[in-house]
Amino acid sequence: MTPPGLASGGLDPQAFAPILAGALDAGDVASLLLRLPGASDDVVRRAADLLRPIAQDRDVAFLLNDRPDLAVETGADGVHLEDERANLTAARRLLGPDSIVGAAGDLERHRAMVAAERGADYIAFGRFDGPEEPAPEDDAALAELIGWWSELMTVPSVALGAFTPASCESIVRVGADFLTVGSGVWDHPDGPAAGVRAFLAAIDAAQR
Repeated sequence: MTPPGLASGGLDPQAFAPILAGALDAGDVASLLLRLPGASDDVVRRAADLLRPIAQDRDVAFLLNDRPDLAVETGADGVHLEDERANLTAARRLLGPDSIVGAAGDLERHRAMVAAERGADYIAFGRFDGPEEPAPEDDAALAELIGWWSELMTVPSVALGAFTPASCESIVRVGADFLTVGSGVWDHPDGPAAGVRAFLAAIDAAQR
């Protein structure tokens, strides 16, 4: 997930571009979520135009948050819907069958199952806290939910949380298919590239 500075305006996309490139070159990253809540369409378009090629040139899916219309316009690979109940079907219709449409399930089992039945490509468990970072969750509750999902469902799960390389082991062990990370990469003491490498090492260790 893009860092808080892009959402607040404290970090210019042009300045962020080489930072992103270095992070994505550090290891196997599945996707980049551009999340700019409250930003104008022009701000989203500019950020997408600068950052999308960096991700896609490295075979990293580029997703927009909650704006399937802008995802189509900017050539994104898909969209992450924080509230899928009103627009998941419409987003799929707009984006087409080959694009990624992910849905947030929060911590509600029924809501997650409905989203999967409606064709979501993944279900994200957890919550965003304001405009920047996923909210800290009860690790045991989140692990229990993702463990339940992995046993029953084939739709991939994404864990939302304020994860660090040191704290992600339990959620990986119960079957989370993907982690959404933010400050654990961007604020890593040795830099974002080191953050990506540290997460990948922790994930690999947890899966052994």
